[in-house]
Amino acid sequence: MNPGELTPGELGRRGLLVTGAAAALTLGSVSFASASDGDSGHGSPGGGGAAAPDRTKTVRGTLPPGSPDYVYLPVDVPEGVRELSVSYTYEKPVVPAGTQGNALDIGIFDERGTALGGPGFRGWSGGARSEFFIRADEATPGYLPGPVRAGRWNIALGPYTTAPEGLPYTVTITLRSGPTSATPKPVYPPVRAKGRGRAWYRGDCHIHSVHSDGKRTPAEIAALARSAGLDFINTSEHNTSSGHRAWEGLWGDDLLILTGEEITTRNGHVLGISTDHGTWVDWRYRARDNRFGHYAREIRRAGGLVVPAHPHATCIGCNWKFGFGEADAVEVWNGPYTLDDEVSVADWDNTLVSGGTAWTPAMGNSDAHKDPDRIGTPQTVVLADELSRDAVLAGIRAGHSYITESSAISLTFGATGGRAAHAGIGERLRVDSGTPVTVRLDVTGAPGCTANFVTDQGTLYSTPLPTSGTGTAEWTTTPAYASYVRAEVRHAPAAAGLPGALAALTNPVFLGEGR
Repeated sequence: MNPGELTPGELGRRGLLVTGAAAALTLGSVSFASASDGDSGHGSPGGGGAAAPDRTKTVRGTLPPGSPDYVYLPVDVPEGVRELSVSYTYEKPVVPAGTQGNALDIGIFDERGTALGGPGFRGWSGGARSEFFIRADEATPGYLPGPVRAGRWNIALGPYTTAPEGLPYTVTITLRSGPTSATPKPVYPPVRAKGRGRAWYRGDCHIHSVHSDGKRTPAEIAALARSAGLDFINTSEHNTSSGHRAWEGLWGDDLLILTGEEITTRNGHVLGISTDHGTWVDWRYRARDNRFGHYAREIRRAGGLVVPAHPHATCIGCNWKFGFGEADAVEVWNGPYTLDDEVSVADWDNTLVSGGTAWTPAMGNSDAHKDPDRIGTPQTVVLADELSRDAVLAGIRAGHSYITESSAISLTFGATGGRAAHAGIGERLRVDSGTPVTVRLDVTGAPGCTANFVTDQGTLYSTPLPTSGTGTAEWTTTPAYASYVRAEVRHAPAAAGLPGALAALTNPVFLGEGR
C-alpha cells in the first residue's frame, strides 16, 4: 500500500470530527514531511539533482447517504512548498430511475481555516473540474493564486447527491517544492465606461466562464456580449471570486464589466451583483441556519445588489427558500423562457400588491454557460445617468428597467394623468383615485407578438402588434381600478390554453397617492 494512502478503515479509526461550520464534517489529517527530510516522492519537477522530489499522497474513502453538506480533508503542508495540486475521482454507479446518483464538488481553504466568511478561502470548482493547482504566480481558474504557506490546509468535499450505496472517492494531493514566484497584482475592470450619458443601457448580470462551470473564456464572453448589443455584463461564478481578475484588456468605452458572484447554497442561488473587486461571499449554509441575512448585508457592504436567481428552478438546491425580505431585485426570467420563469413572474407579480411602498424590481439574465447558450437572452435594460457601476446599480435598485429577449426589442412605457403628470417605469403617478390615467406602451422589434397590460387584478387589456413588430398600445384606467400597471409583450401561445412565452416585460408604474 502507498504510505500516503488511507483506507476507509483507517479513516474510521482516526475518527470524524464535527466542525463549527453548519452541516460539516472533518476527516483525519494528511501529513507531509518537509522537503529537507528527504520524504520519498513520485517524480521530480525538473531533473536537477538538487531539486526536491514531488511528494504525493492518496486518500480513499466512502461518504454514506445523508452525509453533511461539506466534508473537510485536512492537509498539513510543510515549509518550502511551491505548488499544491489536487485531483479527485469518485464512483458513479447506475441507479434506478428516480434515484439520485453520485455528484461530488471540491474546493480548498488554506492555513487560515474554514470558518464561515473567514479569510481562508482559496478556491472552488464545484463539480466542473477533476483537478486543480495553486501556486504564488498562477492557479487553476476558480482558484486564487498566492503563496502556499505552511500550515493545515483543508480540501472541501461537497457531496451534492449521494447514491444509496454511498459515494466512494479518491483524492490525490501532490506538493512540489522549489523557488516561489511573486504573486501578480490583480488588474480589475474600471467602474465606468464612456457610455451615452443618461440613457437606457442593456446588460446581462448572470454569466459563467471557465472560472466556474462555464466553458467559455472571458474573451469569448466579452465578444459575445458585444455581439448581443450589451452595454454591461456582470461576472457571476459559482462560489468564487477568481474571475474578477480575468478581464484585463476586455473592457472598453462600449462595455462595462462588473464583478460579482453566484452564491450557490443548498437552498437556492443568489447573485451578488457588482460587489467590490476581489470580494468573496460564503455559501456554506441553509435556510435553517439563519445566516443569509448576514451574508446579504455583506454583499451590500461590498457595494453590490442581492438578487435571488431562478427562484423556481427545479434543479436540486436551486429553488429559493430564504424569502425575499433581503432582495434588492429578483431574477424572474433566466435564460430562454420556460414554465419555471412563468411561475417566477406570477410569484413576483403577487408581491406588487403592496402598492409600491416596499416592492422588489424584476430583472432577467441569460445564465449562459456554453454553446449554444445565448448571452443576452434575456437582458435587462436599465435607465441610468451614465454607464457606470453606481448608476447602473441605482437603476436596477429603483426598478427603472425592463427585460427583453434580445436587443432587437425596445420599449417605452409610462402613464399620464391629471395636470399633465407623467410616470415612467418603476415610478408612481400621484393622482387622485378617480382621475383618468392613460397608459401607453411603444414597442419595436416584436413581430407576431401581443401587447398586454397587467394590473393587480390580472391582464386587463391585450392587443396584437402589427406584423412589423412595431406598434403602440394605449389603455385608460383609474388608480381606484388599478393600483399598478405593468406591460408584457408575448409571443403567440405554443398550445391552446397556455400563455405565450414572454418577449419583454416591464417593471410596474404605480398609480395613485399610495400609502
